[in-house]
Amino acid sequence: MSLRFGLGTLFALAGGFLTVSSFTFSAGTAAWLAFGVSTGIAVLAAAALATAGVSIKSVGYGSAFVVGLWSLIAALVFSGAALPWLIFADALALVAVGIADLTLHEISTERVVHTIEVREHNEIVGEVVNAA
Repeated sequence: MSLRFGLGTLFALAGGFLTVSSFTFSAGTAAWLAFGVSTGIAVLAAAALATAGVSIKSVGYGSAFVVGLWSLIAALVFSGAALPWLIFADALALVAVGIADLTLHEISTERVVHTIEVREHNEIVGEVVNAA
């Protein structure tokens, strides 16, 4: 399993968790969950972005970093009735980034599958008959 696939899956799962927790828990609890998860996403995406260089991978990592950074800032700055909706929207954006990154991973040239076809080689061996 590649790092890109693992991170794309992690981004989508973290966004799904925050999507559910935005309205399951109280606003304060959801804000701290969003802060913690978004901090982890931002740190992982920044580390992956630093190692990816300039490639198609950097688009997914950069998007996850921006969404994670905005989500952790929003969790600290906003409060009241707007907070669960902001967490919900940020979580959906994280799910979208994760699914888009997984899709790009699957259609990129990294995922070219090479197959080897094994064939049997049958030789016909003729008999030599002595006519003596």
